[in-house]
Amino acid sequence: MLPVFLEDRESGGRRVKEVSKDSVEQMAVEVVRREKKADRVDVASVEERDGTWKVYGTCPIDLEGHPWTERFEVIIDNKGKVISTYFCLL
Repeated sequence: MLPVFLEDRESGGRRVKEVSKDSVEQMAVEVVRREKKADRVDVASVEERDGTWKVYGTCPIDLEGHPWTERFEVIIDNKGKVISTYFCLL
C-alpha cells in the first residue's frame, strides 16, 4: 500500500499526509479486506511504538465451508506504508 499523499499546490509537489490513529486504523482495515476478502473487520487495538503503528484485530473467514475467526496484526510506519502483515487462525 502506498502512503497517503496530499497535493501541495504552492510548491507544485506532493507531501505525505500526517498519519493519525484513525487513518492508520482505516489503512489496516483496507489491507485486511483486500487480502482476506472479509466483509467485517474488528479492530481490537491500535498502538504506536518505536516509530511504527501496530493494529491488532480479528476477521471472520470461510475455510472450506466452515466459518473461522482469524487474528491479524498490521504494522504501518509513520509515513503510512505497510511494513508487514501477520494472520493466524484462532
